[in-house]
Amino acid sequence: MSRHSKLQKQVLALYRQFLRAGQDKPGFIPRIRDEFRENARIKKTDVMHIEYLYRRGQRQLEQLKDVNTKQLGSFSKTRGQS
Repeated sequence: MSRHSKLQKQVLALYRQFLRAGQDKPGFIPRIRDEFRENARIKKTDVMHIEYLYRRGQRQLEQLKDVNTKQLGSFSKTRGQS
């Protein structure tokens, strides 16, 4: 079994917090899992990008914990964009 770095442990803890916070909100769990799976493809050596996503995730978690939050926003590219 491999040992996880400090950053990996932080990301895993953030994932668990997201799952707990999303339990009370319908439709959030699949979105959370998809987002983390998508970002799991990032190379482990790209620490700056991982740290950026970690900080962004912390801000999104705070929004998710807000009782008034009913949905998560996202930005996606349309097929015509590069």
